[in-house]
Amino acid sequence: MLVLTGATDSAIFWPKPGNAASERQNPYFLLEQLGRALVLVENEYVDPVDRERLIEGAIKGMVAELDPHSSYLPAEDYAIFQGDTEGKFGGIGVEVDFADEYVTVIAPIEGSPAERAGIRPGDRIFAIDNVGVRGKSSADLVRMMRGDPGTKVLLTIRRDGLDKYLYFSLSRQVITVASIASKLLADGVGYLKVKTFQSGTHSEFLDQLAELKKKNGGNLAGVVLDMRNNPGGLVNEANAIADEFLSRGVIFTTRRRGTIVDEVRADGGGALRRGPVVVLVNEYSASAAELVAGALQDNRRAPVVAAPTFGKGSVQTIIEFPGGAGLRLTTLRYYTPSGRAIQAQGVKPDVLIGGTGFSIREENLEGHLPAIEGKTPITVVPPTDLPDAGATNAADAGASPEADLIKSREVPTNPEQGDDEALKVGFQIVTGRYGKKVTAPSKK
Repeated sequence: MLVLTGATDSAIFWPKPGNAASERQNPYFLLEQLGRALVLVENEYVDPVDRERLIEGAIKGMVAELDPHSSYLPAEDYAIFQGDTEGKFGGIGVEVDFADEYVTVIAPIEGSPAERAGIRPGDRIFAIDNVGVRGKSSADLVRMMRGDPGTKVLLTIRRDGLDKYLYFSLSRQVITVASIASKLLADGVGYLKVKTFQSGTHSEFLDQLAELKKKNGGNLAGVVLDMRNNPGGLVNEANAIADEFLSRGVIFTTRRRGTIVDEVRADGGGALRRGPVVVLVNEYSASAAELVAGALQDNRRAPVVAAPTFGKGSVQTIIEFPGGAGLRLTTLRYYTPSGRAIQAQGVKPDVLIGGTGFSIREENLEGHLPAIEGKTPITVVPPTDLPDAGATNAADAGASPEADLIKSREVPTNPEQGDDEALKVGFQIVTGRYGKKVTAPSKK
């Protein structure tokens, strides 16, 4: 029997159970509670409800209780996730940053609808199909911009220096995203930027490396590995790239519930196992990017330069469900070769430069996994004796996170003549000029 109480604010009560304590000991008690709640919502909610939406919401809530990176992905969301890891999807072709309440364009992808329409780095997207972006999650915004090739999407954009909004009607097309960018710098130094770790990243890396060597007569004087703003991705691709820099040693270990599950070691045949190398990271470098940086730092293969990383030291396993849905479940923590937990700590640079002021890191996320309890983080000796560059703060200098993201894309042939301080220092380390007075560098 249901009992209604109150005049304006009503409450509905199930009959009281005979023994509440014994009920809770029943392993199916909470499932029965879920069933009770579902029946009540379906029968008593003010408007008709969709049962499938309710159940999916319950699964999402259950998984989201674990940590910020575990999630249940309904079929539509899982398709978007697969497009991200494969580097191919239907969309407008624009790299964006979700750091503030608007969507800031980092850069349009070459040959994409966004580039052809004239969208520029620094443009801010205020609305998508006349729906404001404020308050929307990044997943919702990605879903709004992507879609079947041939369909249209309307972007409302604000551009610095203009007093009125700009409107762009774009036809979506299949977008293929390259994960590696490269450039031959002065003095025969190779610049390799890894934007993300997706399917085929390692092959792209080797192809770009071969091109750089060819341009420089068969070899390189050194390499700047730029993983700033790299959110991570596929661990196997990151492991393969780290292996290219190492002649021996551990790349990383994985652990679950305090037990080492796997130890991944270099095979010794890496294409870049010799020659000077430097790694650039910042607070937007996360997960698999931190794995690579930690491996090269701990093996004393390369110094790490710029800002402390995000601190996501966990591995998510993807399980495909019937009906096209998927489960993204945190199954492992990974550790650097010396046993450092990256989780909630990140990789600390050997030379600290810049940063964008306050930014959200793993340790700031509600419900984040802690580093292993009872284990004091290991302090690693820097791989080389480098002079102290001194910590600077881009926020104090008037730079914004968006400006920093865009600036990191500009790669001058001679970084000593550019505005990217981290790249400049990295270049000087590789060429042996860091900490030395450099006068009148030649233009090349």
